[in-house]
Amino acid sequence: MIGEANPTIEIDDRVTENDSTYGDELSGYSASLTSSVLNFRKENGRTYHGYRDGAYLLPNDEDEAERLDMLHEMTLTIMDRKLFLAPIGDSPQRAIDLGTGTGIWAIDFAEQFPSAEVTGVDLSPIQPSMVPPNVKFLVDDIEADWVYNQPFDFVHARFLAASMKNYKRLIQQAYNNTVPGGWVEFHDWDAVLYSEDDSLKDTALQQYYDVVRNAFIGSGYELDPGPKLEGWFREVGFENIHVQKYVVPLGIWPKDEHLVETGFEASAMAVLTRYAGWSKDEVTVLVAKAMNDSRNPKIHSFYHFYAVYGQKPKPKGQENEN
Repeated sequence: MIGEANPTIEIDDRVTENDSTYGDELSGYSASLTSSVLNFRKENGRTYHGYRDGAYLLPNDEDEAERLDMLHEMTLTIMDRKLFLAPIGDSPQRAIDLGTGTGIWAIDFAEQFPSAEVTGVDLSPIQPSMVPPNVKFLVDDIEADWVYNQPFDFVHARFLAASMKNYKRLIQQAYNNTVPGGWVEFHDWDAVLYSEDDSLKDTALQQYYDVVRNAFIGSGYELDPGPKLEGWFREVGFENIHVQKYVVPLGIWPKDEHLVETGFEASAMAVLTRYAGWSKDEVTVLVAKAMNDSRNPKIHSFYHFYAVYGQKPKPKGQENEN
């Protein structure tokens, strides 16, 4: 049940330049949000995070929040209304949602599992204040060293393509901060746009994805984590790994064309203007052409979306314990 408004957004002590531990794990939101967190960058008609400015190249404004919530609904639809696939049991105790965005997954999970203390982590404090009493939000950079006081029994992340520069290290940190027998689950994209009938060839839509992909990759970001997740999970030591691959057509999500347009622009604007020498007007033209192609019923394109989970091994002799 949604509780009364309370200061659910908290902040890593590192933001206030204290020592690199959390003390009581988290410091109070009302006391410690600093100007670096709240001073959002405004650029080319969009708003971006202030903390660790430039680490994440997509916006944090209302249009983007609406798009992220739409992606949440899309994921529930393709995953048969499931928030996750891992067999975590009926009473998880400590869960964390990495790159929580609007916090919608963390809130839904907290409502489903009142037993769990749920933490959502993001660079921007854009989450609501009216939330279940067992969820809280932390402003932090998930690529920095994790310094939590207690490990988690469930770690969840999704949609981190184009935001991580060392994705495998993030999975390693998830492994290190999970209790033996606990579960980690990542949902992410293969950001290559596919077509089985060559209908993408020589289209503005293909040009858009080629240009944007090259800009992100050239800036050091991981664009296609989905098909690599299983290998990374194995390399860091998880067992009982499960991989589910989904085909997601482009053009059916979302129905609101405004969200389609803001999504194309959100992905392209910062990376092309900051790192590839494009002007705002040039990006706007590219987005408009890609939008037109996305509405073309003769172009049949789709993505692959992956849900991968694994279990941290239990100590020898405890493998069969519940």
